[in-house]
Amino acid sequence: MNNREGFVFWKLANSLIAEHGYRIIQLFENQKEIWLEKIENKKAPIIRLLLHNLDWSNAMQRDIEFTAANGERVRKQIGRHELNVVNIYVSQFPPVDEYEFRLNKPFVHTDGNKTMVSSILFAEGQYDEGFRRLSERLASEVSFSIKDDYSAEDVELVKRAALDYAIKKVKTERAILLNGKPFFTYVFIAIQLAVFFWLQMHGGSTNTSTLIKYGAKVNQLIVEGEWWRFITPVFLHIGFVHLAMNTLALYFLGTEVERIFGNLRFLVIYLFAGVIGFIASFIFSANLSAGASGAIFGCFGALLYFGVIFPKLFFRTMGLNLLVVLGINLMIGFSASGIDNAGHLGGLVGGFFGAGVVHLPKKKKPLLQMLFFIVAAALLWGSLSYGFSASGKAYDENSGLLMAQEYIKQNNYDKAYNVLKESEENAVNVSEKTYFLLSFVEIKKEMLTEAKTHLEKAIKLDPSFDEAFFNLALINLEQKDLEEAKENIQLAIKQNPNQQNYSELLQEINRQLQSTDKGE
Repeated sequence: MNNREGFVFWKLANSLIAEHGYRIIQLFENQKEIWLEKIENKKAPIIRLLLHNLDWSNAMQRDIEFTAANGERVRKQIGRHELNVVNIYVSQFPPVDEYEFRLNKPFVHTDGNKTMVSSILFAEGQYDEGFRRLSERLASEVSFSIKDDYSAEDVELVKRAALDYAIKKVKTERAILLNGKPFFTYVFIAIQLAVFFWLQMHGGSTNTSTLIKYGAKVNQLIVEGEWWRFITPVFLHIGFVHLAMNTLALYFLGTEVERIFGNLRFLVIYLFAGVIGFIASFIFSANLSAGASGAIFGCFGALLYFGVIFPKLFFRTMGLNLLVVLGINLMIGFSASGIDNAGHLGGLVGGFFGAGVVHLPKKKKPLLQMLFFIVAAALLWGSLSYGFSASGKAYDENSGLLMAQEYIKQNNYDKAYNVLKESEENAVNVSEKTYFLLSFVEIKKEMLTEAKTHLEKAIKLDPSFDEAFFNLALINLEQKDLEEAKENIQLAIKQNPNQQNYSELLQEINRQLQSTDKGE
């Protein structure tokens, strides 16, 4: 074998690596066999290059079978359903006997028929055919001129070019993926753990009053001016399971994002995504909410942005797995109850645009960053404007009920009354719950006439509302309307016969009726 074959071997390797995006996955010690893979394209074939003189076609056949067996092991290791291997021989001369039939038809591995080997020969008189067949297999032109003679130095130069390019490519990718050591990820984990234990010691992390006190997202309070509730909920968690899931997700996603974007950029992305997540929740969900989920989905958004900027590297490293995990999380969010999907989607969008604003370290793109800044600012301003506008905050009854119940726990009946009256006036369809709670507050404020009216409205909406019948009977009794009181308490007992205080009230009403009859 002369230097020409060595040159062709390394020139092919260099062309495949530098021009066609292949990576070296195995280089044998003798440096005469190389396996190449294009990881970001699962449909692209794996390439095996062998520098070896082929004297007889039987030797070629045995090597093809060996290549298929090795390819089958690779297929199982990387988990592909099927694997195509382009097997390239670089030889000084073709085999001396008949060999063409071994190249014309792919060899299929007998174990499951899932690995197929297509062989191509580069040898004296076969170079043009080799280039043609390789170009067809890759659906991309592969060609270079070949002289009759090369020096050892020529071979060494092209070999060094191929290996240097491969090493440089790996180093460049590592530099992109490793721009910082995680720091703020661990800070955020420590903060949310500390806050969780603080909540546990001061009323419980599942206690509504405690969550509201320490900054959970409550639409009514945000409307009243407590704007900080767009950020404080990021550090609160409702129950241990919620904390554990978000802490685990933050550990894996946060460290990855912080390594790629660096510490300060990660800080901006995480907090911006958290805020946008709770703004989205403010607009689309009336429920009390808390947790780092929106900010964590922002990490997904940042990695998607990374995928847009470096699509090949993204799909070669994390792409498919990330998309699968994101898809699963979104499906769980939409299929399970009690999950703040608006916050998740808002955080995802916020993370993507936040990453666009800060971009990647050492890769400044001022125009692109300015565009993302303008869009992110418009998104923030528009969301807040809509959320605080009359149409955006079309009064949500559940939010009003939540705050009214909280004020009632504090015996602050005036504030509870104001919230419920606002709900009654502004809600599109007032429910029996609002009327009932409003009547309860009015009873406490000794507004019995108004309370009676609201209880009657609650009963009209829900004729099986036994507690409303009971309270109405109490008002009747207070107003000395004993017959109506008896009728209402009997309706309450009919709906809920096992309630002891209903029976006790009926006995009291009957006793007063008997006393009245005797007095007459």
